[in-house]
Amino acid sequence: MSSNGNKIELPGSIVVRDLAQIIEKSPIDLIKKLMSNGVMATINQSVDFDTAAIVVAEYGFEAIPEVIVEEVIETGEVPLWRQVIADENESDLKTRPPVVTILGHVDHGKTSLLDAIRETDVATGEAGGITQHIGAYQVEMKGRLITFLDTPGHAAFTQMRARGAQGADIVILVVAADDGVMPQTKEAIAHAKAARVPIIVALNKIDKANANPELVKKQLAEQELVPDEWEGDTMVVPVSAKNKQGIDDLLEGILLVADNTDIRANPQGEVIGTVIEAELDKSKGVMATLLIQSGTLEIGNVVVAGTAHGKLRALTDYKGNPIKKAGPSMPVAVMGLNEVPSAGDVFRVVESEKEARVIVSERADEAKAQSQTKRKTTLEDLFENVQLGETKELNLIVKADVQGSLEPIVSELNKLGQGEITIKIIYTETGNISDNDIMLASASNAILIGFNVQADVSARRLAEKEGVDIRLYEIIYRMTEDIEKALKGMLDPVVKEKILGRAQVLAVFSASKFGRVAGCKVTDGELRRNAKAKLYRGTDLVYEGDMGSLRHEKEDVKEIRQGFECGVGFKSFKDIQVGDQLICYVLEES
Repeated sequence: MSSNGNKIELPGSIVVRDLAQIIEKSPIDLIKKLMSNGVMATINQSVDFDTAAIVVAEYGFEAIPEVIVEEVIETGEVPLWRQVIADENESDLKTRPPVVTILGHVDHGKTSLLDAIRETDVATGEAGGITQHIGAYQVEMKGRLITFLDTPGHAAFTQMRARGAQGADIVILVVAADDGVMPQTKEAIAHAKAARVPIIVALNKIDKANANPELVKKQLAEQELVPDEWEGDTMVVPVSAKNKQGIDDLLEGILLVADNTDIRANPQGEVIGTVIEAELDKSKGVMATLLIQSGTLEIGNVVVAGTAHGKLRALTDYKGNPIKKAGPSMPVAVMGLNEVPSAGDVFRVVESEKEARVIVSERADEAKAQSQTKRKTTLEDLFENVQLGETKELNLIVKADVQGSLEPIVSELNKLGQGEITIKIIYTETGNISDNDIMLASASNAILIGFNVQADVSARRLAEKEGVDIRLYEIIYRMTEDIEKALKGMLDPVVKEKILGRAQVLAVFSASKFGRVAGCKVTDGELRRNAKAKLYRGTDLVYEGDMGSLRHEKEDVKEIRQGFECGVGFKSFKDIQVGDQLICYVLEES
């Protein structure tokens, strides 16, 4: 934040106390000005840029957005195929077609844009117009090919990264000019930035009467995607998928970005690539769509993809035409694998089927061992990893209950990352922790920080499977204290909550011993007597303590499993209401 005469630079949000200090006015006077403008804020609360700009204008200042220059820090591991290409001789590397994936909000026109590019009509044949599969296509522009991955969203894109694939060279971010940047848009931006691939914005639906391109560009700038016409480095191309307007400009933009990016491969080198999709066809057997990223794939090659392997019997291009071989950046459908590989698996060609069976057997054993001991970055082992030279950064994803909580949290966390270990906040958003957050954390080797939020049941299960560390806090200073201790190597083993089950209160009864008893149905897992309990009313926590009693059909029981009904009593708590949500948990040291 700085000032230049009557002009002052302000961030996207600022604490009232700090704003008063910048303009050298009393915080009390500033609060009065805010109140006169209909904004009720305390000295320690944050206000957004627009509100701050209005208030400082009354003191004779002109507010301009603060320009933040931030070092880009690489996250995640380098994809295997990039490592292979890095070992090739420079003279053997040839320019290959760029591989492009399209991300964005669910109804901003991703599939319709691909329709316009391919001059096909895929969207009308899909349920609700939403992409139901992963496909790969190639188009030609000025005699050059461009490969498009038609993914069902950033979740699949991130799953590829989590598996070490990272199939795309360039991301097209579709944003509707009549709707602007939405939560899913922000999430897609985070996934693309974490993958460290160039982003081109396709500003769709500009033909609509209520389109507001300038407002959308401002929203993009707030997400650190500053349009090139604003002297930024993000290409923003106005398009209308419906009217096929601006499509050529978008394709030319892709080629321009590709020319400024090192997109090369050795057609004669080791054959390696990514599984785009795979299925079991009743008549043809296992069918898999592969994207070659190095080398040339041919009929008769022996391929290993995850724990699938086989000798290729047939190859077809994306149009369904039989071919004998396929080079870098070319999508190809293959037959001959013994089982269905997973989308995002890295495939490579080996010398013989015997070698393939040995590799698959070793991978199966390794996967079994990893499933038992899988562990990624946690706060406890962060300092040890730094000492061993394994990491120099801490990647964080922050989820909070409200937007007003995010700014001070991010501000405090950024203050901590000034020493030997750099803190990189990959993504921030309001709401409970979801599966998408877990996949992003897994792909980026990040720790999930939650403030006054919960982790969904499926998200907790996925986190356990992926080895993602989730930290939940209700007080900011405890969060910063934990991270500061971790950075200094002083964090003690943490006592974590292990959720046993969840239940919903269907009725409330009176009982002589406990006064009021919750009549519940167990919706997930199990409830245990003498375990800990939390009772939520909506998003508000109304009780936290021990479970006093657990009864089933007038009998005291030790546990109640999913699907059964029971009566639950709480010691010294009687304010139970129908609709309350019960969480049963135990404390474990990790």
